[in-house]
Amino acid sequence: MAAIVEIEQVSFGYEASRPVLHDVNVRIEQGKVIGVMGQSGCGKTTLLRIIGGALRPSAGTARVLGAEIAALGTRELYALRRKMGMLFQFGALFTDLSVFDNVAFPLREHTRLPEAVLRDLVLLKLEAVGLRGAAGLRPSELSGGMARRVALARAIALDPKLILYDEPFTALDPISLGVVARLIRRLNDSLGATSIVVTHDVAETLPFVDYVFFMADGRVVAEGPPQEVARAKVPFVEQFVHGRPDGAVPFHFPAPRYASDLGIEAA
Repeated sequence: MAAIVEIEQVSFGYEASRPVLHDVNVRIEQGKVIGVMGQSGCGKTTLLRIIGGALRPSAGTARVLGAEIAALGTRELYALRRKMGMLFQFGALFTDLSVFDNVAFPLREHTRLPEAVLRDLVLLKLEAVGLRGAAGLRPSELSGGMARRVALARAIALDPKLILYDEPFTALDPISLGVVARLIRRLNDSLGATSIVVTHDVAETLPFVDYVFFMADGRVVAEGPPQEVARAKVPFVEQFVHGRPDGAVPFHFPAPRYASDLGIEAA
């Protein structure tokens, strides 16, 4: 299978003294749904931002849809981003626009389609997420799950080749979470796209992704088909998958001996 994303020996830090990613290697094939999992602060969203072209690697190479991110000028980068869809953590809908106009926004920005054709495309995308009947509503009139589905319809408005999801299940109830998870899988397959899902949600994510990368401390510590990786004897993965409070990620933050802090001298 052709590689849509190739991350080779990528390192990145927002400051020279604060490295976030360390020699990360990721290869993502066309047509797959990929999970990127790990605890908060492990670098998974930073990796997603590099793939989306919002950040450039401090070292290493990031190739996305055949283009090397670091070599792109502003115009080329914008052209590359038009081939991507992005679902932000809380949807990021335009609060002053209707559901219809939120989904129409990227079509109006990047195409010159006649309004009649644009209308049909917007309604088609809303139908795909089950919300054609909500086209005239404002975001304030939607539940959290409905708003996330509208954001998903907007993310696929231009039929992207690559769809990026940043914590798509945050703050969703179990029904909405299940609906969004099934939509991610179904829409990816129907569009022939490739999807990268950054999430902590183990139970809902592992059953529908094709491949998963587990990250810890800015590194990929395990990767493979989800069922195999979940059974791997990797201490961090075992702790993360089963939600154990102590293990590779310790419960106690490093501190002096408790007796020393209390001023108790050893006998």
